[in-house]
Amino acid sequence: MPLAVRTVIDAAAHGLRALTFDQRMAGGLFLLLALLPPLSPVLGGGYLLLIGERAMVLGLAAISLELLIGAGGMVSFGHAAFLGIGAYGAGIAASHGLGTLSVALPAALAASALFALATGAIAVRTRGVYFIMITLAFGQMAFFVATSLAPYGGDDGLSWPGRTLVFGTRLLEGRTTFFYVTLLLTVAAYVLVSRLIGSRFGRVLRGLTDSETRMQAIGFAPYPFRLTAYVIAGTLCGLAGFLIGNHAEFVSPAYMHWTRSGELIVMVLLGGTGTVYGPIIGALAFVLLEEILSRLTEHWKAILGPLLVLVVLFARGGLAGGIEAWRRRKLTPAQLLASLERRARETTAGAGHRAAQIAATSGRLARETATRVGAVWRAWRVVLHHWLGALVLSAKRGAAGARPWATALGRRLESLVQSAERGIAAAVDRWRRR
Repeated sequence: MPLAVRTVIDAAAHGLRALTFDQRMAGGLFLLLALLPPLSPVLGGGYLLLIGERAMVLGLAAISLELLIGAGGMVSFGHAAFLGIGAYGAGIAASHGLGTLSVALPAALAASALFALATGAIAVRTRGVYFIMITLAFGQMAFFVATSLAPYGGDDGLSWPGRTLVFGTRLLEGRTTFFYVTLLLTVAAYVLVSRLIGSRFGRVLRGLTDSETRMQAIGFAPYPFRLTAYVIAGTLCGLAGFLIGNHAEFVSPAYMHWTRSGELIVMVLLGGTGTVYGPIIGALAFVLLEEILSRLTEHWKAILGPLLVLVVLFARGGLAGGIEAWRRRKLTPAQLLASLERRARETTAGAGHRAAQIAATSGRLARETATRVGAVWRAWRVVLHHWLGALVLSAKRGAAGARPWATALGRRLESLVQSAERGIAAAVDRWRRR
């Protein structure tokens, strides 16, 4: 082997060894995505590129959410609002003839950042479920504001006149060009979030998640760090909105709905929190599952739900966590399958044991309830019988000497009362025998 080639190979191997496992996995994913355009004519044509673009855009949005969930411990249920605001910012600029990169992109980023600053100034003061609910409220506010924008389509959405112009040219109109631009921005977002999480800023965020009191004791105020992370995440999601608007050449209020925020959270959890490449894997898996399952049935989410449960049960930490566990244990594929089978048996056995316990408890409660109902019935039976007898006797006396129809009514009432008494007694007896 020539010396120059050996030198290049050694330098590449040394560089790979210097990278973390997270960085190597992300590099492998980005390399596979970069090979998609030249391989698309063989694999599936232009439709495959559209799926790849959508997965990368949602992956970028999921990366921004990972900054909040993984590092900051803030689960935002209104994160999709930034996605829609970024798309609307660029789309409104384009509808007024300002669809150039120098105007549309800053408009999308500035609108998302301002909304994140305004809402985050209130939201980051809360914790836990209160943070979830207040971000959900802000997201739905943005959704309903978008539906009321009648000049820009309202509930029907806004169609773009075309993709954003780059230096006066329609560079983004090319399918392959837009794919690589999306890939480049996704890589940039990955690098930025990785740097932030690995920096002093990211360490402070993680420290606030672990113990806010200790971080305050050593001089770190939680509010400015969390607000900064919230604004950065919102701005990055606005960038994803700019890309998804160019991808579809259309923007709709549905981009801001809370269900889209839930999908972004699912992507982060499916890929695995605590890693930056995990949300990218989660977005790719989610989009592929959506495409495959939607071809089978329109109720594809009913199938996706149990699959997510299986991932949570058998791949702690999502797909990235499963890959990490496999790497550390150095399992062969056969060993991995055996491990999954063993865990499935353990889970099934545990579920059967819990089901048996629940059945036994339910039976005991049913017997106790039947006993109590029987005791109450015996106590009230005499009273009820006396009251019904008095009612029948009163009806007979009122019907005596009256017209024939009144007499027939009294007899019918007596029959009805006796039937009701027999029915109640039979129902109680059946309940006690269960």
